[in-house]
Amino acid sequence: MLRPVIGIISNFYELNDQYPVYAAGTMNTEAIARVSGCIPLIVPAIPDYGSIDDLMAHFDGFVLTGGRPNVHPEEYGHEETEAHGEFDRNRDRLVLPLVRACVEAGQPVMGICRGFQEVNVAMGGTLHPEIRELEGRQNHRMPPDGTLEEKFELRHEVEVSENGPFHNMFGAKRVLTNTLHGQGICQPGPRIVIDGRADDGTPEAIYVENAPGFTMSVQWHPEWNTENDPVSKPLFEAFGDAARAFKAGRAG
Repeated sequence: MLRPVIGIISNFYELNDQYPVYAAGTMNTEAIARVSGCIPLIVPAIPDYGSIDDLMAHFDGFVLTGGRPNVHPEEYGHEETEAHGEFDRNRDRLVLPLVRACVEAGQPVMGICRGFQEVNVAMGGTLHPEIRELEGRQNHRMPPDGTLEEKFELRHEVEVSENGPFHNMFGAKRVLTNTLHGQGICQPGPRIVIDGRADDGTPEAIYVENAPGFTMSVQWHPEWNTENDPVSKPLFEAFGDAARAFKAGRAG
């Protein structure tokens, strides 16, 4: 059987502040190709290029990448403030309905950082614009200085639920992760199960209750050092297995 094709949701950038591009980090494509065992293809984050049905017909699963722009608070009924930062309304309009359609169809979808937050919003949840301002919370943002290795350094533990899907996948209840985010889940959507939290209570691992397909999403960045990390590797392996099963089921 041909390998599954995974759509990696891109972000909009301007190279040299003037040349517009849609791009995704090479860490995402490498993790999908080398650990998930799938074919990675970058999807422009704009809804005008094709319908949700078109995308789902051509891909066997989707990775919702991290990105500097945040989900617009209008999408979850909150007022925009300066603390909400930058936005990408095209990505909002593409990804949120895509998540809902994938959940319904059982098509694998994995959210990473912003993608984790998109899954929650798509399923009716809300977000905090700046979790470090909440009492008792740590600063989960990317360190402003240092090398790439220092920015993606493993910095806090996440505790997952006893005998939950993440526990079964990791083989451990407490795992060490990196942390590079400013926003976080405020109210989980009605079907969102928070299966892992940082020590300060910040939600870090979720899935969609009773979804027929893979919906495991994380607030950290597992695409960093995926081949060697004992937490990241099983996550991308499980996603690849889910994509292969979905592709086989669709072919059958």
